[in-house]
Amino acid sequence: MPLGAYCYIHQFNRGATILTLRSLQEFPCLNENLEGSMLSLSQKSKWKKRQYFGECLDTETTPHELIQQWSPPHKQRVVCKGKENEDNQLVLARRPRTRMEFSGLSWDSLPDELLLGILSCLPLQDLLRMSRVCKRWHRLAFDESLWHSVDLVGKAQLDQALGQMLTVGVLGLRCPHTCIGEPCFTHTQHLHVHHMDLSSCTVTTPVLDDIISRCRLLENLSLEGLELSDNVVQSLSQNTELVRLNLCGCSGFSPDSLSQILKSCLRLEELNLSWCDFSTDHVKAVVSNICSNITQLNLSGYRQNLTMEDVKDLVERCPNLVNLDLSDSVLMTSSSFPILQQLQSLRHLALSRCYQIHPAALADFEKFPELQTLEVYGLVQDTYLPILSKGLPRLQINTRPFSSVARPTEATRRDRTMWGMTCRLVFRP
Repeated sequence: MPLGAYCYIHQFNRGATILTLRSLQEFPCLNENLEGSMLSLSQKSKWKKRQYFGECLDTETTPHELIQQWSPPHKQRVVCKGKENEDNQLVLARRPRTRMEFSGLSWDSLPDELLLGILSCLPLQDLLRMSRVCKRWHRLAFDESLWHSVDLVGKAQLDQALGQMLTVGVLGLRCPHTCIGEPCFTHTQHLHVHHMDLSSCTVTTPVLDDIISRCRLLENLSLEGLELSDNVVQSLSQNTELVRLNLCGCSGFSPDSLSQILKSCLRLEELNLSWCDFSTDHVKAVVSNICSNITQLNLSGYRQNLTMEDVKDLVERCPNLVNLDLSDSVLMTSSSFPILQQLQSLRHLALSRCYQIHPAALADFEKFPELQTLEVYGLVQDTYLPILSKGLPRLQINTRPFSSVARPTEATRRDRTMWGMTCRLVFRP
């Protein structure tokens, strides 16, 4: 077909456009004499060889720059067919929406530091919801700076969530009275947790051993009322930075493992071993291996297993005791008072239900210059208590029915603190 023939060029602009027939000679870029160029040689050779109209529109003769200039981005073409349009097809295109220019900042343009500052103001539930927005927000929502301390009191069941939080880098975890299933840790690295309260949790010994074995930086720990094992106690001995340890009501470990943890944790200041499943050997392991830095000690509940010799060894080994609880030890008598008087820093003493001590002998506590509170529940009747208080005006008598030694939260307090620290993220059921 000759060079001056007409062909269809299907183009559409910003609205619906009817494509017309144009001559190839109307485009000056195709009518110029480009002799000697590779483009002209290739065009002549192809025009001589091709016999069909469709072959004339080769890629080298198609005005790509003009097509790109006329053709905005489009999504879909709609071809209108009819009797009147059999020869000329109408190609319709939807006009693209005009993009509105936004002069302000978007969330994507904010740096990570600013987004972390915003996320730090969110409560726990909202932080978890924000983590589902996108991958970037999920990464920022689980940054360890946001998970400094978590309070999960009221959460009935903890399974994978516990393992995920501890893996993120939680430093303080408070979840007493909670049922712990399988944490499912994703790696074998050590945890960063420093303060942990698992008091009265429902947890199996192997799961507890798995959690404690990953800890090396514990400073405050409460396992009150849990069933332990020698492996758990031996894992505890690897936390040499322990300052407060509450094992009240625990059982399942031997005197040897108890001696090991007392020898390893030389920074212990508060220790609660009351009402454990102890024998006489357990008590002797405590008084023989406890470190001299102890300032608060609770050894109540051992009835006939705590002897006067044990009290003497304890006073000699721990001269810096400030708070001492020897309640429910029936072998304690008033002859122990001169021994206890050697504790120059003693301020709080509990001898409740030590029935071998006569109430009249309590007047000797006037000789304790630093003593401030005295707990003698079960020894003094309510009618005799005013007389005793008058004879010991410097002392507060029977004002603390529950011991607070090494416990994360005192029984008399209703706040959600843990060893005086307030958790940042709190679960709201």
